[in-house]
Amino acid sequence: MKVKYFEDTDTLYIEFQGREISETRDLDENTLLDLDSEGNVCAITLEHAGKRTDVSRLHVEGIVA
Repeated sequence: MKVKYFEDTDTLYIEFQGREISETRDLDENTLLDLDSEGNVCAITLEHAGKRTDVSRLHVEGIVA
């Protein structure tokens, strides 16, 4: 899983799986959901992340290696 924040565009990208994206769905005008060919969620993109989330405070719990 990867989390990337692009400060210049205020975009938060969360990748759950590194699979090839076959479809991107607009959940609303600022949220995109990327799916693979089997319909599995691969990533989510949040535009205007600084206004919609507390992106400055990322906390990760429950990591299993």
